[in-house]
Parts: sequence; structure tokens; C-alpha cells
Amino acid sequence: MSKEVTSYVDAPLPLDFGPLLVAWQRRHGRHALPWQNTRDPYRVWLSEIMLQQTQVTTVLAYYERFLARFPTVLALAAAPLDEVLALWAGLGYYSRARNLHACARAVAERHGGEFPRSAAELQELPGIGRSTAAAIAAFCFGERVAILDGNVKRVLTRLLAFGGDMASAAQEKKLWQLASELLPASGIEAYTQGIMDLGATICTARSPQCLLCPASDLCRGRAQGDPTVFPVKTKKLKRGYRENWWLWLEREGRVLLQQRPDTGVWAGLWTLPMYEDEAALQEAAGGAALEPMPRIEHALTHFDWVLHTRRAVTVATGEPPGGEWVARERLAEYALPAPLKKLIS
Repeated sequence: MSKEVTSYVDAPLPLDFGPLLVAWQRRHGRHALPWQNTRDPYRVWLSEIMLQQTQVTTVLAYYERFLARFPTVLALAAAPLDEVLALWAGLGYYSRARNLHACARAVAERHGGEFPRSAAELQELPGIGRSTAAAIAAFCFGERVAILDGNVKRVLTRLLAFGGDMASAAQEKKLWQLASELLPASGIEAYTQGIMDLGATICTARSPQCLLCPASDLCRGRAQGDPTVFPVKTKKLKRGYRENWWLWLEREGRVLLQQRPDTGVWAGLWTLPMYEDEAALQEAAGGAALEPMPRIEHALTHFDWVLHTRRAVTVATGEPPGGEWVARERLAEYALPAPLKKLIS
């Protein structure tokens, strides 16, 4: 049985929240992450894109490797997309990598390698949404503008006991307005970092640590008795199930790889030839003896994916349509999805 949610969104805003959060962040917030303590929009932008749907602990190693290979936005813009995808492989949500590359090129071509200085202009670049644009503008240029990523939505809906359905565009627009009204008059950088830190470390989804929260006395969700009923979102994703077969085809120490289409799951990445069922795989193998390889179970946002792999050795010559023969020792140089990396290792 779902809990009743009472919304106090129309009550006066707790305007003390901003100054409290600024003071808390400066004393207790995170200060040692590699993309902090900089006003370089390239580094802030890169971190913001990587942190979408991904934990900080996962991002750290990818961030350092990316900067080592592409130290500037112009270096990233000049790189081939395949190289960018190869460095991104395993981080997931690969449209982010393609948008990252497109955005770098747009910054190079439209803005001479310099990021625009306002959130409105930043939002016009490929792959930069409203919240990401605001974060860059606040951290790098001091613009007084609100962010509203997943963590921030959770903090604000609990603080305000905002009972609007986050599946509704109209309700999200209303929360954006309230987020803007709550901004402090000064200290926008500390405030922006603080609301991120609060959502990531204190006001967590399942076990908020209300006794450690600087805004606990202001929090209307806590006053209601259970802040975890916020945010409200009625539209639930139905998880699907998918099963496919991979063919690991070898010839003289080389493995056949095929590049995925430019759209859809793993767009632009290289994988083994994939089939809908084992019969189709056997037909493609042309009668070659098939050896089972480990089964891979992979969870994506909307479905669970089981990948069966069969290995075959062929002596056929010539280049297959839509594929490349790659030496086994060079497989790691290609942009491979995480399950294939796991299979290889």
C-alpha cells in the first residue's frame, strides 16, 4: 500500500537553506575530487558528463585516463570517434561519449576552442542539458543559476515536501522554478557543490542520514515523518529481458569483430557477430565445430541481457562483409562493450 503524500510546496520557501548549505559545504563537503578546485570548463564539463548515471568511484579512473589522452577540448575534438569510444568502453551510456565528441568539435568550430560563459549558450551545445550547463556556468563563471540533476531533485523535493509527480513535465518545470528561487545571494559555487554533496552522501535515496543534515530543521519531508516518499514518480519502467548469441570466430589468431550501428544499444562499438538464436548462429558458422564459452549476464537500464557465446575456428579467406579480423592481442585497442571485455578477460 503506498503512503499518502502531503505537499507543502505552496508554503513560504525556507530561504535559510542556501546560506546553511554554503556554510556546511565549506566545512563538511567534498573538496578533493580531481575535477574540483578548478575553473577550467573542459574539466568540469567532462566530469559532469561522466557522472551522469555513474558513481564517482567508477568515474575517477576514466576521468584521469581521458585527461591524460585528451588534455584539452581541442585534443578531444581532433581525435577520431573510435578512439574516444575505446577510452569510454565500460563506462556505459555510450551516447554520452558520442555527444562528448560532437560537443568538443562544436566548441572548436563555433567558439574557437573556448566554452561559452553562460548557461543559456552552453545549453545550445550537443549533449549539454539544462542542469549540466548550469553546473558549468556556476562552477567556472560564477553564474547564479540552478541545477536539477537526480540528487538535487531528491534533496529539494524532500526539503519542500514537493508532492508533484516527477514524471510530469509541468511538475518538473515547477520544481525548476523553486530551485531558482532558493539560490543564495552569494556563494553559488559552494551552494552548487553542496547540494550535489548533500544528495550524494547524506540525503540518499533509501537511507537518508537526517541527523547529519544541515537542513534537517527546515526539511518538510522529515517533518512529515518519512522523507523517502519523495520524490514522487508514478511512471515506473518495466524491465525487459533479452537473449542473444555471439559467435567468436577465429582465423589464424584473429577474431572477427563487427561494428554496431550508429543508433541503439552499444551504438558505434565493436562486438562479436550477434544472432537472435542459436540456430542462426550455427548457420552463420557454416558447419564449423562450435565450442561453448562462458555465458554473460548484463543489466542495462531497461532490460536484462543474457549473451551466449560459441567459439569456432575457420580457415576461410577474404574479408567478411561489415567486419574486421582483429589480432587477439589488439582486441583491447577497440571500443568494446563491457560484457565483451569481461568475456575476453
